[in-house]
Amino acid sequence: MKKEYVVKSIDAAPNGKPYVLVSLMSAKELMDNSSPVSPFGSKVMGFSNMNDMVKELNKMFTGMGGMPSGITAIKLDMHEYKEMNLSVGDKVYLELTKAENTGV
Repeated sequence: MKKEYVVKSIDAAPNGKPYVLVSLMSAKELMDNSSPVSPFGSKVMGFSNMNDMVKELNKMFTGMGGMPSGITAIKLDMHEYKEMNLSVGDKVYLELTKAENTGV
């Protein structure tokens, strides 16, 4: 199976190790979601009083910090990253194949 993606972001390893995290978004989803997206997500929460706001505050912050849906992340070591010369916006293909067991 071969799928087409677009490089959405390239981030350094969070623990300082010599690898990068490459976030990919499906080219099809990228074209479907061409409208601008709010950094706080698409959910809007309304409150009628201060107590409701405090109760729902945790839900609001949880939605902001996680990885957005539709994102595929790949961990590449520095050698692989430099060899591929990737940058944000590049079109890439990810191919998955199942290993064949010849069994004994």
